[in-house]
Amino acid sequence: MKERTRDRVPLDWAATQNNLGTALESLYWAMTQNNLGTPLESLGEREAGTARLEEALSAFREALKERTHERVPFDWATTENNLGTALESLGEREAGTARLEEAVFAFREALKERTRERVRLYWAMTQNNLAYALQSLAAREAGTARLEQAVVAYKAAIEVFEAAHANHYLEVTKMNLQHAETLLHERMQTKPGPHHVGTF
Repeated sequence: MKERTRDRVPLDWAATQNNLGTALESLYWAMTQNNLGTPLESLGEREAGTARLEEALSAFREALKERTHERVPFDWATTENNLGTALESLGEREAGTARLEEAVFAFREALKERTRERVRLYWAMTQNNLAYALQSLAAREAGTARLEQAVVAYKAAIEVFEAAHANHYLEVTKMNLQHAETLLHERMQTKPGPHHVGTF
């Protein structure tokens, strides 16, 4: 726009204005999709079925077609986080682990922009969400790796919430951590030790 001025090249200026308008319209549409997904997810969490959660998932995925990492990185990260929560809620209601794996991926994507240095509270919220998804996955798998990762993420989030006096988030995350540590302790206790295979 600095070069394509209205006085110098009016047709080019008009074309650029048109392109800008189209891009802004697309981004506004994407914001609406994201905003639609949020209440759909909230409704879905209160209902027994999965229809609303599926709708929320679809809305967030539509938003991400325009809210790309390159164009609007922070908005992209917000929608990735929201997508992760919808996937996690769906994953808890389904037998497999595919949705939960996708949720973990979405939260890790969001953390590329929701960094501790830039947006501490958003970073901590996404850390808590990531930990919860890891914990849900761990409940369906053997081993302790996912639970150990969840504990680390919960503790990192708690550190930020404590410093920010974000008491509601702090209490929720502390409860989540306690549950994860209990599961981890139980799993560590039931690990099979070395045993004999017989005498020869």
